[in-house]
Amino acid sequence: MRRLVIHMNDLARTVEALLFLSAEPVTESELLAACECEEEALAEALTALGEAFAPGLRGLELRELAGGWTLATAADTEPAARRLLSKPRTPPLSPAQAETLAIVAYLQPVSRPEITRIRGVSADSAAGTLLERGLIEESGRSPFGAVLYRTTPLFLRLFGMVSLDDLPDVEEWDPSPEEEADLRERLLRAGEARAGATPATEGGPEEDDGDGPEELPQGEPAEDDAPAPSEPGPEAAPADDDEEDEDEDDGDDGDDGHDGDA
Repeated sequence: MRRLVIHMNDLARTVEALLFLSAEPVTESELLAACECEEEALAEALTALGEAFAPGLRGLELRELAGGWTLATAADTEPAARRLLSKPRTPPLSPAQAETLAIVAYLQPVSRPEITRIRGVSADSAAGTLLERGLIEESGRSPFGAVLYRTTPLFLRLFGMVSLDDLPDVEEWDPSPEEEADLRERLLRAGEARAGATPATEGGPEEDDGDGPEELPQGEPAEDDAPAPSEPGPEAAPADDDEEDEDEDDGDDGDDGHDGDA
């Protein structure tokens, strides 16, 4: 331990103090401005700190997170830290919030309507909660005017990532060779199909009941049936002919009767 302290110069000790005081990772540009030193000197100081806080030597470790440097507790001290700090904390993310956060992380910048189409349900509540917790933030607007969202440095820090490049590769659970654009299109199509299934089922009867023109032939039977009795159908003429034949037959019978009498 004494050897490590000897090799830490004044600049390294200053950087150690700054990292200890900051609750957030400190970028190299911020360290340069605070320490008023050259980049090479800062690099040497960080190297010295990395050796002094190497894993397994102390309860703290020097880590690079979210584009900056921070002092974090060693992994093997977590059980004791949990017992010391066991108190009500911010509740974990719900499945809807975790799903929304994953969509933003992989497809950012992404708009809320896109998230809704992908999930098949409204993302307003989940996105609002993620905004309040500082895990996502606004990142301009789409060509259609929708607000775009992206993840924040807090997201990287909480998930222990240096940059978005540390996100698990999609191919780990989807072996297809599609790129990000193809993945976006596939997810959007799946979301649209999922969202369109329910309206199609519920809307079918409404569309059939609401089509007035299709009901007109059934709704106006009187107009269709009324002219039918007044029009002389083709069967009316033969009826008259039959009556005339009967009259002639009656006349013939009468004549036969007279002939018989004669």
